[in-house]
Amino acid sequence: MITLRRSDERGHANHGWLDSRFSFSFADYYDPEQMGFASLRVINEDWISPGSGFPMHPHRNMEIISYVLEGEIEHRDSTGHGAVLRPGEVQYMGAGRGIAHSEFNPSKDKPLHLLQIWIQPRQAGGDPMYAQQYFAPELRLGRLCPVASGDGREGAIEIRQDATIYATTLGDAESVTLTPAKGRKVWIHLARGEATVNDVSLDAGDAAAVTDETAVLIRGTGQAELLVFDLA
Repeated sequence: MITLRRSDERGHANHGWLDSRFSFSFADYYDPEQMGFASLRVINEDWISPGSGFPMHPHRNMEIISYVLEGEIEHRDSTGHGAVLRPGEVQYMGAGRGIAHSEFNPSKDKPLHLLQIWIQPRQAGGDPMYAQQYFAPELRLGRLCPVASGDGREGAIEIRQDATIYATTLGDAESVTLTPAKGRKVWIHLARGEATVNDVSLDAGDAAAVTDETAVLIRGTGQAELLVFDLA
């Protein structure tokens, strides 16, 4: 079964410096029918103005992944990590028992466009963790490239949950297939472009929740960039 979550159905907040779309309930946006999908709790699509960002604030018990589409994000946290994240890089912050961090757009003239993802950990607590890794375009072109997973497969960043996040870019009529194990769920977020999921059409910002399917065929209908979540 495939259930669509269209881009314009998402929650929306515009604070001037920050324009956000929420796939699931977040902050002042609340929909009891959209509280997450399996262990996937948050996908926020954020546009952040030059020189703006989130000041230092705390998190606990959440696996947080940042995926930049355009621009740069400057990260600092209470464990001493500081880095700049650019397109092609994936950042992981395991909040564990508690961490504080800030995220800013350091550019003076270019907006920042990114996806902020939260996954519930398999258990609460633990030490805060941090990782940042570059995945070259050829690793994502026409294939499902694991960028974060519970077992660190194929060089992915290891997270504390039985979940795998794949990134892929597809040209027109190019396709990839995911064969989920029985009982697992799949969430597909189309970040840019146009694609189909088992012949169901998606536009940029759309998502597909997939359950009880033996195979998931994702095909580009033009240039497409997607994140695919394989969830217990």
